[in-house]
Formats: sequence, structure tokens, C-alpha cells
Amino acid sequence: MLKPIETIKVLLTSSKIQSLRAGEIIFPQGSTGYVMYGIIEGEVEMLLDEKVIETIQQGDVFGQGALLHSDHLRTSTARAKIDCKIAVIDQEHFLFAVQETPLFALEVMRSYSDRFRRLKLSL
Repeated sequence: MLKPIETIKVLLTSSKIQSLRAGEIIFPQGSTGYVMYGIIEGEVEMLLDEKVIETIQQGDVFGQGALLHSDHLRTSTARAKIDCKIAVIDQEHFLFAVQETPLFALEVMRSYSDRFRRLKLSL
């Protein structure tokens, strides 16, 4: 099965790609968000109360909770672990990806489930 980022790359223009330096905050915990992200290059750390809880690798997605929950709350901080290129996906593009590529929804759900499972096993 394709990684979610492969679908995202097909759908996005270069204007929806951000370059980040190592250590840059993508979004802080407690903020409001209306986009999710896909890692084209690099790695992103997720922090909870300033403690790293996971590292997300190239090819994966993060921040999708802000698109799915009505409060759009970011429950963790995302920070570039190394220099990164990330794709920015708003709700319109997310829904288009799901409609045009139905397996995309499964890819995102599997990614989220795998990461949540790893987190639970680490506790």
C-alpha cells in the first residue's frame, strides 16, 4: 500500500510545500489548526508538555486531528527534528484526496493507528 505522502504529492502544487530548519516549530501544543502535514523529506518530533513522545519519519502524515475534530485543537507540539520539506494539506485538499483516492483515507487511518499503538506500547 502507498504511504499517505505519495497521494499528497500528486495532489499538491509546490506552493503548498514548506521548507523547515531543524528545531523549527511547525505548530505548538494548544494552538488551533486547520491543516495537516505530510513529510516529504526529513523527520518531525511530536512533543507533549515539551517531552518528545515520537518521531515521525519521511513519508508519513501528522496533524490530521485538527481537520477531524470540531475544536481544531493541536494536542501536541510538532518540531522539525532535522531539516524538512513538508506538504500542507487543508480540509478541501484532504477531502479531495479521499474522494479521488479512497485508499488515502485508509492510509491515513493506518498511519494514525500504527503511531497510536506504538505510543501505547511505550507507556
